[in-house]
Amino acid sequence: MDGLPKGATHVRNDFGSKEFGGAAPPEGHGDHRYVFAVHALGVDHLDINSDVAPAIVGFMTTFNTLARGVMIPVYGR
Repeated sequence: MDGLPKGATHVRNDFGSKEFGGAAPPEGHGDHRYVFAVHALGVDHLDINSDVAPAIVGFMTTFNTLARGVMIPVYGR
C-alpha cells in the first residue's frame, strides 16, 4: 500500500477492505468510542501477510505485546 513504511503491511479490516473506515456513527445514534492502540512487540515482526484475518493479527499481537498505549476518542453526530 502506498504511504506505508518499508516492511509494513496493511491487513484487511472487519469490512473486508484494506483501509481505515473512519468514524461513521449513524446520525442521532449517540456517541461512539473508537479505540486506537500502539503495541510494543517482543519480536521484530509478525509472521503474517496482508491477506490474514484481523482476528489472527489480534491473537499474534496479544501474545507478543510487551507494552501498549491506548487512546479512546469519542465521536457522535
